[in-house]
Amino acid sequence: MADKKADLAGPGIGNYDDLKQELPDDYEPLLSPMETMQAVFAVKSYIEENLCKELNLQMVQVPLIVDRDSGVNDYLDRDGSRTPVEFPCGLGLDKPITAQVVQAATKWKRMALKQFDCKVGQGLCTDMKAVRKDYFLDHDHSAYVDQWDWERVITKEDRTLEFLKDIVCKIWKVIWEAGRMAQEMFPQLKTSRYPDFPEEIKFLHAEEMLNMYPDLPRKQRETRTLLEHAPALFIIGIGSVLKDGYPHEMRAADYDDWVTETIVNNGEQYHGLNGDILVWNPVTKRRHELTSMGIRVTKETLKIQLKMSGQEDFLSLPYHQALLNDEIPLSIGGGIGQSRTYMYLLRTAHLGEVSVTVWPKILKDICAQKNINVLE
Repeated sequence: MADKKADLAGPGIGNYDDLKQELPDDYEPLLSPMETMQAVFAVKSYIEENLCKELNLQMVQVPLIVDRDSGVNDYLDRDGSRTPVEFPCGLGLDKPITAQVVQAATKWKRMALKQFDCKVGQGLCTDMKAVRKDYFLDHDHSAYVDQWDWERVITKEDRTLEFLKDIVCKIWKVIWEAGRMAQEMFPQLKTSRYPDFPEEIKFLHAEEMLNMYPDLPRKQRETRTLLEHAPALFIIGIGSVLKDGYPHEMRAADYDDWVTETIVNNGEQYHGLNGDILVWNPVTKRRHELTSMGIRVTKETLKIQLKMSGQEDFLSLPYHQALLNDEIPLSIGGGIGQSRTYMYLLRTAHLGEVSVTVWPKILKDICAQKNINVLE
């Protein structure tokens, strides 16, 4: 049996010898660098406009840095392996502010719903930029992160899998339509070299995937599911411990709800009101996660999940206190990776073709050998 612990904290290849083997040898970009930028900004505008229409959202400003003591920053998982960039700021202060560069705007968005006075059924969307310094830098992970981080107010009655699935379908519709728009703008993107984007997305619970592939760790499980069942997939229930004793993936305890009991299947109780959209990328011939999202914790499930994660000390932080005191609304939200989405829709082999960030020389050399134009 493969090691199921090896990839719980997140995806990635892990070394450049393997990455060199994984990147395609016969890659031919379908767009020039300038055409790629034209397509990137057309797709960006389309998704922002239509995501807001489909989900009733308003674009708002979002912080790049937050006060460490606010508890607002996102730690991405619950094993402490990904820490934010931190620095003092505030010239002239007796005690400088300890600022952190955001890793995601997950908690900030939920508090912002109150700040912007969003009502039930209304929400906000952000053009979020972040730094995640603890990633291995490969073809679809970089230290620079751009996301459409969105959040919407819901009712207690909305906290169901059916509501979650409806929102996922609306998001997938926007992404699929953005791909079609890009193909109309640049017909060379619609090529027989790659299958077209799937119009439908399939839903599977993480427990169902475990039942199908009980001996595989989750990345291999995801790959097999995408290849054998559907090239676009929403995995439900990420974070709760599955029947083999492991979660599908580690997930932070204080935003998505992964502990709530949902459906019973063949006598097995499934948990979780969250999940990820994954796609099969025919260019890289690998699985790619486009978005992580979910119905957010209540004050009750927050306490349960923090206890399960050994992080009950978080309850004293301002964000957690606001949630415990019913000062922020129930919500659903997520983050859609912008560059990953561009990479998927524009048929590129590397994030560096659609965004500019830092890459190690060894990776840039590999890409040059593979005809992959990494922007600098």
